[in-house]
This record gives sequence, C-alpha cells and structure tokens, in this order.
Amino acid sequence: MSRTRVFLVDDHAMVRAGVRAELGDDVDVVGEAADVATAVTGIRETTPDVVLLDVHLPGGGGHAVLQSLRAELPGTRWLALSVSDAAEDVIAVIRAGARGYVTKTISAADLRDAVRRVAEGDVVFSPRLAGFVLDAFAATGPAPAPAADPATDPATDPGLDLLSAREREVMQLLARGYTYREIGGRLFISVKTVESHASNVLRKLQLSNRNELTRWAATNRLL
Repeated sequence: MSRTRVFLVDDHAMVRAGVRAELGDDVDVVGEAADVATAVTGIRETTPDVVLLDVHLPGGGGHAVLQSLRAELPGTRWLALSVSDAAEDVIAVIRAGARGYVTKTISAADLRDAVRRVAEGDVVFSPRLAGFVLDAFAATGPAPAPAADPATDPATDPGLDLLSAREREVMQLLARGYTYREIGGRLFISVKTVESHASNVLRKLQLSNRNELTRWAATNRLL
C-alpha cells in the first residue's frame, strides 16, 4: 500500500521541520512552501494527496491557496494546521474547501491520524473547533432546532434506536470531532473498543464516514 503524499505549507521553516519529523515515515512529504505563490506552484507540480496548510501566510493566507487550486486538483485533500483557534479563521478556510482544521497543540500521533483520515475522505477538527463550523453553517440556513435529549425527544431517524447506550455516546463524540484516543480517554475505554463501536455506529446508521455522521447527528439534533 502506497504512503500518503503530503505537502507542507507554513511560513516558519522550524515549524515545517517539526511537522515533518512528527509525521515520520507514515507519509511521503513531497514538498514545502512558505507563502501563497510558492505553495500554489509546488502543489500544482506535485499533486499531493493531502496539503497541511497554515492559515496565515504571506501573500494572501491559506484560503487563497485553496481558492487557487481546489477546482483544479479535486483529488487533493486540505487540512488546516494553525496556531489560531479563532472562529473567523476556522470558518474562512472551511468555506474555501478544507476538510478539517487542527491546532498546532495536536500530538504527533493525532496529527498522523488526522492526515490519514483526511486522505481517506473523512473530516477532522480539533474538538472545540467543530462547534464553530456547525454554528456558522447553521446560520446560513434555517434556524436550528433547540437541543433535544434523545431519551425524551427521539430523533427522526429510526436508526438511533439500533444503537446501544455506549454506541450513542461514541456517536456523539465522533460527530463532534473527537479523535478515537480522546473518546477512549473520556469514556475510559481502549482505542480498539472505540474503533469497534465506531464501526458499529456507521454500519447501523448506514453511513460511510464521519462527515456523513456529523450531518446525520446535526439533522437529528444530537450535537
């Protein structure tokens, strides 16, 4: 199985070196760039699987890179990696087409997991950032329904009744953007057990990935 091809975009050479070291041998880093113009040229030439993209860059910012190349390179996935956790930064890069947003406080193991998941078509957010995205997109559509307790106000999708109490807990944390490791820590179960519950949740709800799960959970007022 071929390794994920990754392109790094950050205006600090030491940060790029650190990220490269944290990714280790799990991926092939095919290029680096420190500003918008160099990033656009390099990504176009290398067509990576995943671009790790800083939000604040000389020449226009990470969203400018995305806007320049997203339509041209539909097979490339974009993951924002930034020191900023400001709502406006998160929303801007997600609206431009990024598949996720994680902060630079992320651990090496979780960063490798995030790159893998984005390459596979999933969406990834640092936990507290997922709410920014849901709130922003809800604001552009119909007014969101009030939060509901699934025990007293069942979801419209009967698939919820197929989930055990533990699977419901895992489902909600997954939909909110928590990693398997974070879910295991919160629920005091192993990562392997979390993976098993996650698989059961997707199978029972007939969903393909976490992106679909997040939409399903939002629709059924479970976030």
